[in-house]
Amino acid sequence: MNFKLIFAAAALLATQSFAIAGIGFHYSPNVGTTLKKAEKSYFDNTDFNGDGKNDLGFSHGNFDYIQGFGFKAWVDILPFIDIEGTFNIQFASYNAALWAGEDTKIPLEIELAGTPFAKATPKYVAMNADLSVNYPFDIPIPLFPITPYVGAGITMHLNTFVLNKSFVAKALSRIDRPEGIKENEIAKKLAKEVTELAADEGLNKSIGFHLLAGVRAKLPIIPIAAYANVKCYIGGDYDADIDPGHFAFEIGGGFAL
Repeated sequence: MNFKLIFAAAALLATQSFAIAGIGFHYSPNVGTTLKKAEKSYFDNTDFNGDGKNDLGFSHGNFDYIQGFGFKAWVDILPFIDIEGTFNIQFASYNAALWAGEDTKIPLEIELAGTPFAKATPKYVAMNADLSVNYPFDIPIPLFPITPYVGAGITMHLNTFVLNKSFVAKALSRIDRPEGIKENEIAKKLAKEVTELAADEGLNKSIGFHLLAGVRAKLPIIPIAAYANVKCYIGGDYDADIDPGHFAFEIGGGFAL
């Protein structure tokens, strides 16, 4: 038996248990970010039939979490610390509608500029670009390919607005309301104006920070790695209707050398 060959193979397995760099793709839910439902309410000065009641209203639905995906690149070759960069896209849909009178419901569809979605039901989209510095922990077990770590870093937040009553009121102020017009006709004009105004709405950009804890695992010799992170976000600006959860998860894998 060639013991030199066996020893060399064992040494190769040991030295290849940890990557020097990698790139991956992951599932990334944020279970705490929520939007509260807005019940039907009517705009002032929209009594079109003269019965003393406002005839034009608005409502939107809710969501209890956002989910998405992301990409990650990391470098493990530096002494004492690791560096990773992540870009996550998380989103949720919610219904929004105009009401003409009590019974006529007109669903709203919008197109959000700068996001990867076509015209559809309203969506809340949160995009985060993270740059993290991690401290890895060595596990003194031969050939054990798992590296836990903790870290922190800076985050660029890019968030869309929420289609709420105040936004629709801004669109309402931009359209003509001639005398004698019926509430369903003005509602259709307003729906078109909301769509056009939403298409011009930009992303809300802000800077924050994050803390993270995670673990990476790489198969010996084979250039495949898996990882799991939990992140706590600190700071960042959000729409007033959004309750940010501040916690996100990343579970995925990719190629590592």
